Amino acid sequence: MIGLIGAMNVEVENLIAHMTDRQEKTVGMDTFVSGCLFGQEAVLAVCGPGKINAALCTQSMIVNYHPQWILNLGVAGAGEEGVSIGDMVVAECAVQHDCDTSPIGDPVGLVSKINLVQIPCDKQLHDALMAACAAVEGVKTHSGVIATGDQFIHSGEKRRAIHELFGSKAVEMEGGAVAHACYMNGVPCGVLRSISDQADGRSDMDYPAFVKLAASHSEQVVENLLRAMA
Repeated sequence: MIGLIGAMNVEVENLIAHMTDRQEKTVGMDTFVSGCLFGQEAVLAVCGPGKINAALCTQSMIVNYHPQWILNLGVAGAGEEGVSIGDMVVAECAVQHDCDTSPIGDPVGLVSKINLVQIPCDKQLHDALMAACAAVEGVKTHSGVIATGDQFIHSGEKRRAIHELFGSKAVEMEGGAVAHACYMNGVPCGVLRSISDQADGRSDMDYPAFVKLAASHSEQVVENLLRAMA
């Protein structure tokens, strides 16, 4: 079984609609939908925005379903000028840009307990995602760092500061937490993002205009990925 986690309904609703033999299970405030998706046994969940929601949902999925790997998918803001609305970003690693214990000598972004700044994503899954992205016509794909924090980035200055520290290609609110929970449990993880806004002063206008388009791109990549594995 594979696990798929999105933060919002718009990011996974079409995937759930394609699932057959669906069953639902509620754990706490998370609902897990399991069944067959494009030839693969899968479980999907909507975790809600933010790092704690994402980590709790990931942990529940691991404990209750024991997935072979977990993919966090959805939309994000651009992490740098060269990444545009509609582009895809596949994480080589995830960082938590709002972790900061640097006053006591740690590097910015260090995640305590696992003692990492860059939380690695699974290389085999990364490469499969890149191939699945390449099959989506007219969509540009980037590979690199996805930066996570409990903030909707709405400032070009803030976006540039995050990029200068971490080299981020995308900024969002869940990927680093999903990767964190997976790393602690030894579960391979991937993070896939479709760009919905430029993470600048126009984000409040761009995001509602493009979120559905961006979500449809990530869903198409997941379909390509799972069909290739069937």
